[in-house]
Amino acid sequence: MRCAVVGHVEWIDFVRVERVPQPGEIVTALDGWGEAAGGGAMAARELLRLGAETTFFTALGRDDLGERAERELRGHRLRLELVFRDAPQRRGFTFLDDEGERTITVLGEKLVSHADDPLGWEALESTEGVYFCGGDPGALRLARRAPVVVATARELPTLAEAGVELDALVHSSRDPSERYRPGDLDPPPRLVATTEGAAGGRFTADGEEGRWAAAPLPGPFADVYGAGDSFAAGLTFALAQGCSPQEAVELAAASGSRAMTRHGAARGGDSLV
Repeated sequence: MRCAVVGHVEWIDFVRVERVPQPGEIVTALDGWGEAAGGGAMAARELLRLGAETTFFTALGRDDLGERAERELRGHRLRLELVFRDAPQRRGFTFLDDEGERTITVLGEKLVSHADDPLGWEALESTEGVYFCGGDPGALRLARRAPVVVATARELPTLAEAGVELDALVHSSRDPSERYRPGDLDPPPRLVATTEGAAGGRFTADGEEGRWAAAPLPGPFADVYGAGDSFAAGLTFALAQGCSPQEAVELAAASGSRAMTRHGAARGGDSLV
């Protein structure tokens, strides 16, 4: 099966600590490393893990970090459709504490693909499912060539401007940056999945309501970085396979749980300590 992600990359320096420092406090890192991460990269990797042939439409900064991100992503067997912008690669710093929580600070402009970029957009016509987590409205309209399009509520202004019907929208009941309310999009998404952390989540699909339970972890808990975008990737994969809404959110929950057994993005990159 062919899937695609239209989204962004952040070069993240991950630092594991017992707890996030209080203002003015100094803590000692237990571990640290840098790797290509961000919502688009996390979702694309999860689609690969699920067995989909995956194309990632994105933009990177024309600097050393952007080039490192490209090399790392290609090393994961991703097919990249990318452009380099004359701007610094967006980067971030993420604390991973003993509770498994992630605390993120990002630096720089989010770099995403645009509809007028010279990319292989025609490939979307033979793609079964697309996850959209960053791009201009035209890029989302091009993504709509695929039979299934899933998006994150983090991009709500872009989704509203594009004015296309989504097969599914993923948002969080806990994160203010991922809130969605009925009426925010016209036309409304066919399925709305509301994640609720350890409580699982709820969904509405074509007027029907349902719930899913959090999937059991397949290994020791590491942290929650990337769990949401991994969930969305799993949802995209399941809907593209023709799964029912209930089956799709349950498969997506399993993808989210697997992400929580990995430290950071993929625990690659260079050590910082």
